[in-house]
Amino acid sequence: MRVPLVAAARARMAAWVRRRQGEDVLPVTLARRRLYILPTRAGLAFGLLWLMMLLAGLNYGNSLALFLTFLLAGFALVAMHECHRNLLGTTLVAVSSPPLFARGAGALALTFENTTRAARPAVQAALDDGPPGSVDVPARGRARLTLPLTAARRGILRIGRLRLTSTHPFGLFRTWTWVHLNVEVLVYPQPAGSLSRPIASGSHPGAHPHGTLGGDEWLGLKPFRDGDSPRQVAWKAYARGAPLLVKEYVPTGSDLCLFDFAQVPLPDPEARLAQLARWVLDAEAGGERYGLTLPGTELAPNRGPEHRHRCLAALALYGIDAPAPASAPYAGTRPLHARA
Repeated sequence: MRVPLVAAARARMAAWVRRRQGEDVLPVTLARRRLYILPTRAGLAFGLLWLMMLLAGLNYGNSLALFLTFLLAGFALVAMHECHRNLLGTTLVAVSSPPLFARGAGALALTFENTTRAARPAVQAALDDGPPGSVDVPARGRARLTLPLTAARRGILRIGRLRLTSTHPFGLFRTWTWVHLNVEVLVYPQPAGSLSRPIASGSHPGAHPHGTLGGDEWLGLKPFRDGDSPRQVAWKAYARGAPLLVKEYVPTGSDLCLFDFAQVPLPDPEARLAQLARWVLDAEAGGERYGLTLPGTELAPNRGPEHRHRCLAALALYGIDAPAPASAPYAGTRPLHARA
């Protein structure tokens, strides 16, 4: 009975805090009216001890005991002020996370900024009731804190709020606040399955090579690396101010992988998605070209981090009424950071 009551009380308190503060937009600077402070268990024990010392000093009329009592009271007031000041004015600049795999380990990165001359030691952050992480924010500087992140299933992991706390300097008081953000993290399907990958010839019907060199099919441009032939450098693009790029070709008769959701011989749709994710990772690791076909979605054969992300994102969002995230290879959260 006690657990449901505590959960209900916490839910009502969270709803009240959200109504009071409203939704936050990055960057978020912690103002005085949104910070809460209470004694910790150590602080309550300190207060009880202080009260006993005060009663004893008054009872025996011991001026030295009373002096020590009032000195400790001043110490507690200074500790309370410093604890509150440690969060006051701190700015949460950015929240970002790369996509993660279901039932795998991920990370949520928080970037803090301190524009004052005083450092902010032991600033803590946590995901709701998750374990907190701690970081020291230097004076007039920034610091990055990484929190562990997990997801039980594929799709979109929504993070509604973050808890920021501090017990610095002496652990007698805890000041905290909540930051309400609409953070969405993309969760890929967990790669699984042991079926053999389907292979189709690169010269399959309908394939038309564009820009060939000695029978090779034009693939694209890649950054120049030591050992690349100067004959393959895209000099025209370089003359227009582009970085040094190299033309990349693939033999027209080489094999490519075509992954079709409808052709996976598994009854469970989630098992099909897991098998397709396994094939995508294996093909990318082998440097092969691969394409993906889902009901309503078709990705032409290609390779590279961006293509890998597009394929895994399509698998993650299959059957989910949500827009696909950006096609950048590591775009996994919305919002990522403060708008310029």
